[in-house]
Amino acid sequence: MSSTAVSRNPHHAGERSGDGGIGDGTGTGGARRLWSTAVSVMVGPRTLREGLYALLNLPMALFAFCFAVTALSTSVGLLITFVGLPLLCLTLVSLRAFGYVERTRAQWLLGLPVPGPRPLLAKGRRGLMEWMSAVLRSGECWRSTGYALFHLPWAVVSFSLVVSLWSAAWSALLYPLYFWLMDRSDRAGIHLDGHGGGLVWDTLAEALLVSLVGLLLLYLSGWLIRGLAMVDRLMVGGLLGPSAADARVQELESNRSVVVDTSAADLRRIERDLHDGAQARLVALAMGLGLAKEKLAEDPDAAARMVDEAHGEVKLALQELRDLARGIHPAILTDRGLGPALSALASRCTVPVMVDVDLPKRPAEAIEGITYFMVSELLQNVSKHSRARSASVDIWRTGDQLMVLVSDDGRGGADTGAGSGLAGLTERIAAVDGALAVSSPAGGPTTVTAALPWRDRPGRG
Repeated sequence: MSSTAVSRNPHHAGERSGDGGIGDGTGTGGARRLWSTAVSVMVGPRTLREGLYALLNLPMALFAFCFAVTALSTSVGLLITFVGLPLLCLTLVSLRAFGYVERTRAQWLLGLPVPGPRPLLAKGRRGLMEWMSAVLRSGECWRSTGYALFHLPWAVVSFSLVVSLWSAAWSALLYPLYFWLMDRSDRAGIHLDGHGGGLVWDTLAEALLVSLVGLLLLYLSGWLIRGLAMVDRLMVGGLLGPSAADARVQELESNRSVVVDTSAADLRRIERDLHDGAQARLVALAMGLGLAKEKLAEDPDAAARMVDEAHGEVKLALQELRDLARGIHPAILTDRGLGPALSALASRCTVPVMVDVDLPKRPAEAIEGITYFMVSELLQNVSKHSRARSASVDIWRTGDQLMVLVSDDGRGGADTGAGSGLAGLTERIAAVDGALAVSSPAGGPTTVTAALPWRDRPGRG
């Protein structure tokens, strides 16, 4: 069925994603959810892990600060001798190793995965002078040193707040369990004036009231601990994580690996298709024509039948070569652009597909090709797996981005996990600084949105 262009705003197409509503939060279910949230904030695993991180801040920061101040002052004082510079480099490397410990602690307790630094020495480079030069030029070493020096004041604040709040909260919360043990003759209990006089909370009702105050303090301390953990995440990520330049280098290296792997896979696919398809048919064609030539004089009718069969093989071989060429780069995409190419692609889909391409001009050939093959793979998924009745493809430009939206009304459940086609598609799009998002709840619909960088076609409008 031929694809149909439609005049609708593609920016509103996301309304078809079928997002479920949020409950009204009333009644027993709402109260249960509120209580579950409160308990999670007070004593949930996240709060306990982040609280433990804050408690460990002080001993870790104190050790790092003392080591950094002592080692740096000693090495700087010895710079006039030949041992000063190697000692300074050894200090920086030791603090860099301490940064590894802190990143591991943040990953375990804060759930913050921070990439490790790049190796100090490039592969194949050795020697003391090369090592010292790499250490002194390493941003990770100096940032780890700054973290060791400036983390102590914050560690004192976070440790003190968590210890004070948790001690007060748990003491008040458990007050009904131990206030019976106090000596009643000395008016033991909680004195509101703080000096042993005035009103004393020493009855069961008053003890329960103190316990409620402790519960409130525990709830407030949970939120405070989460706020302290956010500051810790910023410090660890900013000082112990890779710099913006290093992160960009790692991203480019990863993207290069994806491009190389994709190119190799495409070459293997083309080789396999040629070997198993057109090449096999051409070999059979040559053998058939050879037999027909031998039988031409003896049995012209049999030779004619063999020539007819060879003619059929030629047609099939040509069709397979056309399909293979279309898989490498379709001629209609080169000649006429995305609109006609996607319309032709949609006409081969097993479900009706509406195509709307609203672009002021053609993008760069690389972006155009990636968009075509991305839509081709998504429509193949629609045909094979979605059980949809209809689908749509919307393409438009927003600022410096080319937006692609492919949706269908199928059964949903599209998987973006490792090993799936969508995971590979995500990696290939990320290789050109693009992004892909999938919304596919069970029961459908499925919406795939991609943002690719817009690049103008050189020398063309």
